[in-house]
Amino acid sequence: MREFLPSPHYVYILRSIPFSTQTYVGYTKNLKSRMAAHNAGQSPHTRKYRPWNAETVIHFSEKFTALAFERYLKSHSGKAFAGKRLLSR
Repeated sequence: MREFLPSPHYVYILRSIPFSTQTYVGYTKNLKSRMAAHNAGQSPHTRKYRPWNAETVIHFSEKFTALAFERYLKSHSGKAFAGKRLLSR
């Protein structure tokens, strides 16, 4: 019998390699292709500060939860939380 595995949902925090103070928070279902798109300059929000390194990646089984967490990380208190708990110094 085969177990059903829900499709993955990822919330990620990127850090610019040449501009280490620049970070970006995003959501995706395909982390590998999304990272390639960021580093290829296909996203207008991240093009200027590429290349990027994935600093934090969090896997969620439910899309709603992942999107809510992404929204939180983009808020003022979420940025403070990420700076203290999710990003290296």
